[in-house]
Amino acid sequence: MISHTFDIAGDLRVRRLGYGTGMLTGPGYWGPRLEPADAVAVLRRAVERGVTLLDTADNYGPDLAEELLARALHPYPDHLVVATKGGVVRTGPNLWHTDGRPERLRAMCEASLRRLRTDTIDLYQLHRIDPDVPLADQLGTLAELRAAGKIRHIGLDTVTTGELERALEITPIASVQNRFNLHDRDSTPVLRMCEERGLAFLPWFPLGNGVLARTGLPEVARRHRAAPGQVALAWLLHRSPVILPTPGTGSLAHLEENLNAAALELTPDDLAALDRLTSPS
Repeated sequence: MISHTFDIAGDLRVRRLGYGTGMLTGPGYWGPRLEPADAVAVLRRAVERGVTLLDTADNYGPDLAEELLARALHPYPDHLVVATKGGVVRTGPNLWHTDGRPERLRAMCEASLRRLRTDTIDLYQLHRIDPDVPLADQLGTLAELRAAGKIRHIGLDTVTTGELERALEITPIASVQNRFNLHDRDSTPVLRMCEERGLAFLPWFPLGNGVLARTGLPEVARRHRAAPGQVALAWLLHRSPVILPTPGTGSLAHLEENLNAAALELTPDDLAALDRLTSPS
């Protein structure tokens, strides 16, 4: 049996299978994908189904995903953990740049607080390390925001083991969010480091941006009478107890399918077969 909960930083207990808000925005994370009422319905249904970890970012939309989340769920239940990100400026569909200057990070965090209608963000993740700003300045700013009660815990997005090691020398880190899925395991060394340090690992593109639903999983899926995407999510839950997948969708039906993956118990033979899969061409 796998554990279905994880304590982020030891004090934020969440159900491991969460929900990501990126798919509530249009292509390239720009503008709306759905009518606002439909997006609100998806968010509320996720929480009704027991989701306790919601992953968003200030540049999804931009601004839109955070605003929808607050519209749907504020005032937030005590058990709900909202994670957002800052440090990236989106200027168009799939167009963005990093900005880790201390004054910009402070402004981004304050804007997220306003959009989310909260005094404290549970988990604030540096969306990308800005190579033009000393890491100590970026994380030092987030540490100051944490000391001021603006954020509760700090996370990182898209880092190497070396960057994570340097970050941990500067300030406590609660989570890492790197790309990781059944066909993309390049971040395995980072995952192992998270396991060793007890950090949460939030895999982005947990379904391979749709690729996993089309390749490599039919036999295991047939055995379990499950959709390929459910198998891919179940593999992540079995892969490591620190992995917290937050798949996104704008469809109520797809949301139900994704969340039902938590009940899928893979056998050792299933896991061995999935582990042998190679990346699709």
